[in-house]
Amino acid sequence: MFPLAALPGIWWAPIALGMALGQGARMDQAAEFDVIVLGAGAAGLMCAARAGQVGQRVLVVDHADEPGRKILISGGGRCNFTNIHAAPDRYLSQNPHFVRSALSRYGAQDFLELVERHGIAWHEKTLGQLFCDGSARQILAMLLDECAQGQVEIACGAPITDVTHADAQFRVAFGGRVARARALVIATGGPSIPKLGATGFAYDLARRFGLKVVQPRPALVPLTLPGDEALFRGLAGVASPVIARCGKASFREAALFTHRGLSGPAILQISSYWQNGEAIGIDFLPDEAEGWLLAMKREQPRASLRKVLSARLPDRLADALCERLGMTGDLGNLSDRVLSAAAARLSGWLFHPNGSEGFAKAEVTVGGISTAELSSKTMEAKRVPGLFAIGEAVDVTGWLGGYNFQWAWASAVAAAQAI
Repeated sequence: MFPLAALPGIWWAPIALGMALGQGARMDQAAEFDVIVLGAGAAGLMCAARAGQVGQRVLVVDHADEPGRKILISGGGRCNFTNIHAAPDRYLSQNPHFVRSALSRYGAQDFLELVERHGIAWHEKTLGQLFCDGSARQILAMLLDECAQGQVEIACGAPITDVTHADAQFRVAFGGRVARARALVIATGGPSIPKLGATGFAYDLARRFGLKVVQPRPALVPLTLPGDEALFRGLAGVASPVIARCGKASFREAALFTHRGLSGPAILQISSYWQNGEAIGIDFLPDEAEGWLLAMKREQPRASLRKVLSARLPDRLADALCERLGMTGDLGNLSDRVLSAAAARLSGWLFHPNGSEGFAKAEVTVGGISTAELSSKTMEAKRVPGLFAIGEAVDVTGWLGGYNFQWAWASAVAAAQAI
């Protein structure tokens, strides 16, 4: 065996499969473990470390050449590793109560204590988002170190070719080798960002075990606009603070116009709630009270709408909105009814996206392995003892800003404690 602790430094090199499972191992000689974790991402590594540190023999298998690839690109390379406001109402799921148990038992403060124990400097940005002062590599190094403490073995660059279950044992074939364990953890995430190797493997495997899957779709993703909104697509690069709404959901953050449509934090947030065919509403002037434009008419009757808007919005956006409203001339020459209608439209401008930029640009996935199939306390499949699902593989999706990492940590710990 080749324990992770023997690897020098914090940089990762894929463990040669022959070394990981024994040079003499053959397809009919399965290496024995207590737990096999599929996926070397945030949830998988956290679960493996926790299980290993209480004496479980743990193997992590991943088809990627190195672990934690999504961790490394997160937060602009500084890893928004949690959010101090993480709470059940910040998550989407067909069962909105499913996250309560895991989050209550392992919260943002618990993970922050782990970060500080490893000497990682951090800072809080807006809306409770916590980032590394240095690099996301520090979080990955921390997780690998935690795995090393638990003598976890990690096999990267190892495509999984078969998974079977018989006699209360799971058998996993990968890279020409075989391992067997009494517990199997699905932590391979969803299909978002396929360029990093993301696939729908978790869903295919869950279905093989008879578990239902909630139809996955891209989330935290830019939205595209149809041709009749070309005027706004011409504003590429313009950003402004807004309130974005869809149904009962609303987010006050920045919106960004792109060559294809809409992006920025407010749009990414609302995209998780948006469904094809729905409109989204944008309040371009969230700080203005009702009746503000009528007040401006009284205060500055000779001012134009464009001048008034340019004092509050980027010039190019003010021009585009005025053009769409078709309003020229001084405010004093416009009726109160016309101005009230303009103000109402500016506070609830409707866009009708024709789609999103898909899994290629989605940060996470809405949908996944149905929570109805899992115990909210342990993450274990109710109908398949010993089978667990955690992290993004499950039908739980957090808001932008560290919430999805916190779900990864919390669900991983819940599973590890139950194995």
